[in-house]
Amino acid sequence: MNGALRHGYLDHPGPVLPFAHRGGAADGLENTAAAFRRAADEGYRYFETDVHATADGRLVAFHDPTLDRVTDARGRIAELPWSRVREARVAGTEPLPLFEELLAEFPDARWNVDVKAESALLPLLGLVRRTGAWDRICVGSFSEARVARAQRLAGPRLATSYGVRGVLALRLRSLGVPVPLRRGAVCAQVPETQNGVRVVDRWFVATAHSLGLQVHVWTVNDPARMRALVDLGVDGIMTDRIAALRSVLTERGAWA
Repeated sequence: MNGALRHGYLDHPGPVLPFAHRGGAADGLENTAAAFRRAADEGYRYFETDVHATADGRLVAFHDPTLDRVTDARGRIAELPWSRVREARVAGTEPLPLFEELLAEFPDARWNVDVKAESALLPLLGLVRRTGAWDRICVGSFSEARVARAQRLAGPRLATSYGVRGVLALRLRSLGVPVPLRRGAVCAQVPETQNGVRVVDRWFVATAHSLGLQVHVWTVNDPARMRALVDLGVDGIMTDRIAALRSVLTERGAWA
């Protein structure tokens, strides 16, 4: 594990942070309290989730902008009040949770939060301030501007990862191109490959570590790839298959 710990969010006794991606999405109950309960029962302490804001400003743990793909309801979350969104059921059975409810139900959990829309950013930062959850939240987004804004508004108490532009800059640095990189992030959260092009290799990991950054890789569901990434020295792995990742890390003596 990278020794340059710079934020309490990253304080973990094991060499690899195991993230339950959407709570462990393999069974279709993604981003539900039931999924996160199962992950907690498996021993997970790091959860990955996504947030959207409803039309009346409630912060919902949900991946898509619309309810259509995984629930029995339809419509854009940003255009619906919470009173309507709360009636939807994932896989026809599980309600959508408010992120505030998840923070309260799992007081020992740490959350990687992908802010899916600009309208969700201020409600999320307000929630972190009200609950004092600075060491429990890492804010991420594909939008570099959004995570940079989060960092600018909240200051160094807030852990952030890089967006797409930041990851590209870090990759270019790992190839010897001296491009500028946003300061203040604590980790790079990246796919192993993107459009068939490798992102994570030993140069990328070494460059991140030399800058005091951890490398978290998503979304890895093949045990062989999990083992290869552990050997490469990555600091975190996000998976839908929580039992498989626990098995691999236990096998490597890396499950804490």
